[in-house]
Amino acid sequence: MKMLLTVQFPLEPFNFHVRNGKAGEIIARILEDIKPETAYFTEQDGKRGGVFVIELQSASDVPRYAEPFFLNFDASCEFRILMSPEDLENAGLEELGKKWGS
Repeated sequence: MKMLLTVQFPLEPFNFHVRNGKAGEIIARILEDIKPETAYFTEQDGKRGGVFVIELQSASDVPRYAEPFFLNFDASCEFRILMSPEDLENAGLEELGKKWGS
């Protein structure tokens, strides 16, 4: 299942890793391990952030993706299901509308 993983890095310990020259190395190791389809780094609510498209096979995959960010950066992680236009087309919205619409 394709997911959007949004990561927010608190200022510490990220600043510590930047100061000692390890932040880039840690991020590279994480990306090599989780192998996101895409990866972008951005600002989120005035803090450092990252946005990654990943592929989960089951819910038990969540720790594999989140723990490297938790353990290295005390980061927060949010997972959102992504649907392609084809996924949405196959969702059966018309039938759901007939069943649940007023």
